[in-house]
Amino acid sequence: MSLSLSTISREQHLAYLQSLPSASHCQVPAWADVKNEWRSENLGWFDKSGELVGAALVLYRQLPKVKRYLAYLPEGPVINWYAPNLDEWLQPMLAHLKQQGAFTVKMGPPVVIRRWNSTAIKAGIQDPEVKRLRDVEASHIEPRAFEVSDKLRRMGWQQAEDGGAGFGDVQPRYVFQVPLANRSLDDVLKGFNQLWRRNIKKAEKAGVEVVQGGYDDLPTWQHLYEITAERDKFRPRPLSYFQRQWTALNSEDPNRMRLYIAKHEGEPLAAATMLTVGQHVWYSYGASANHKREVRPSNAMQWRMLRDSYALGASVYDLRGISDTLDENDHLFGLIQFKVGTGGEAVEYVGEWDFPLNKVLHKALDIYMSRR
Repeated sequence: MSLSLSTISREQHLAYLQSLPSASHCQVPAWADVKNEWRSENLGWFDKSGELVGAALVLYRQLPKVKRYLAYLPEGPVINWYAPNLDEWLQPMLAHLKQQGAFTVKMGPPVVIRRWNSTAIKAGIQDPEVKRLRDVEASHIEPRAFEVSDKLRRMGWQQAEDGGAGFGDVQPRYVFQVPLANRSLDDVLKGFNQLWRRNIKKAEKAGVEVVQGGYDDLPTWQHLYEITAERDKFRPRPLSYFQRQWTALNSEDPNRMRLYIAKHEGEPLAAATMLTVGQHVWYSYGASANHKREVRPSNAMQWRMLRDSYALGASVYDLRGISDTLDENDHLFGLIQFKVGTGGEAVEYVGEWDFPLNKVLHKALDIYMSRR
């Protein structure tokens, strides 16, 4: 296939993504408005007949004092990753980005390499010799993903020795997903473990109500989010970030971003944002209060979000990032422990890859990122 690459309009980009079953929410044109501190560009690949066959959102971050940029394609580009001529897709992109002043390129191929079902994960947790997901035999392995990784290495793309990206993956390499395609809601609920089902019933019995919020409810979200940030010791994003995300994403598609709030006796106790692109739904950000946790608002909210995803025709409900640790003493263990109760599966992508166009500047950025 003879391919050409050029910039495309946002409308062309969006129309192409809408022709697919799904794509990452980080690759929709409106994501550039969310990340407004980055310069952005929409790229399209065309075959010899002139048909648009691939697209990418590129975010450019300028180095201080010089006109050189980190070019970042989060969870993209959206191309045929299994094409035998993968280099013919990526070489024109590298040449174009170099012309735009990029000193290095970072991308995250949306290519799944391994999956572990809940049964396999639970067995790993119970085995004292197992510390990582990779210590557990995967339930499914995608051989073509290894071929993609081999091709990228031969082309000069790089990953760190730990298998992650050179200066730390920005988007999560491991996520947790609940498959919805070809399943009834009863099947999905039966897949939940006993504790999850009991907590959902407990919330219903206590009278927890889960409602959809709007833009004006974002301060309520932010209040719970900042409580969560203080409890879990992370730096919260400002309210303006979520307001911008709401405005940008829902301007592109009125159903792109939703806000859910779980209330008990009228008091908001938990909240979450949800993103939808095609048949893929993400639980994006979550937050909860420190009190009344016994009425299980988070379980009720997840069940409502999952049911709404099913009603939207989603094929997967994505609970987003997890660590690969199965060590109960690791502070990140709780993430997979909570999510595995949904009966879903842990999913590993091939991770993020770097292509240094200027090795000196790339190394400098690598050192800077490793010290953050």
